[in-house]
Amino acid sequence: MFKGSLVALVTPFNNGQVDYKKLKELVEFHIENGTNGIVPCGTTGEAATLSFEEHEQVVSEVVNYVSGRIPVIAGAGSNNTKEAIHLTKHARKTGADGALVITPYYNKPTPEGLYRHYKAIAEEVDIPIVIYNVPSRTGISILPETVARLAEMKNIVAIKDASGNIDQATKISQLCNITVLSGEDSLILPIMSVGGKGVISVTANIAPSDTAALVRHCLEGNFGKALEYHYKLFPLCKGMFIETNPIPVKTAMKLLGRLNGEMRLPLCEITKENEERLKTVLEDYGLLS
Repeated sequence: MFKGSLVALVTPFNNGQVDYKKLKELVEFHIENGTNGIVPCGTTGEAATLSFEEHEQVVSEVVNYVSGRIPVIAGAGSNNTKEAIHLTKHARKTGADGALVITPYYNKPTPEGLYRHYKAIAEEVDIPIVIYNVPSRTGISILPETVARLAEMKNIVAIKDASGNIDQATKISQLCNITVLSGEDSLILPIMSVGGKGVISVTANIAPSDTAALVRHCLEGNFGKALEYHYKLFPLCKGMFIETNPIPVKTAMKLLGRLNGEMRLPLCEITKENEERLKTVLEDYGLLS
């Protein structure tokens, strides 16, 4: 159902408040540059520091700005099943095309607990759900066997896998027909080579056209051309993770004049050393002169 290059959209701030004017500019930038879908209020969107009111308004505004031109998958996860249901209901009500639901963090539920968490959300809210597996953030990784169980539910349609483990993506694709989306920008080509259908990308905030081209060539089976884009994008992808996401990507957008770079505590500005490294990456890519 969802495929292509979907951007894990940053949330712009100005003096501590969400900058909705800039948010609209970013949405238009992505549509103009070939991004296939928008994912607000995920990890890159600093959802952990948004209030419920801000979270819901960002989702509503993005849906409104996009106006049906490309899919919007709203971040809607929580380590509290009741809260996840609340956010997913809002995503459904506001007209989002899907909901991105992270595996519960900190609680460290068992496989059965994970299954029941997603099952409860899927039964409560009739919206396409994308499982979000990111063990480096949550402390757990959802098993392929659990994903296969969940894939039997009609509205659990995809998984964003940021485990960094190609075996995981391979086994999921072997066990069920759920759509696998890469959650690691440097692994787009490897994951798509074993059946993945796209990416939810941080790097697309910086290089949307090239990220979309890489994914498009993979979907078309033109892996020779895709490999060229993979090699080109690889240093940029790595550069986006020299510090905790979204510190590098917001810094890069500031250096490129697209954003003021403001973040919310406990995230803070990049170190001077890493800022110089990031400048070099952007210069080598041809984005910064």
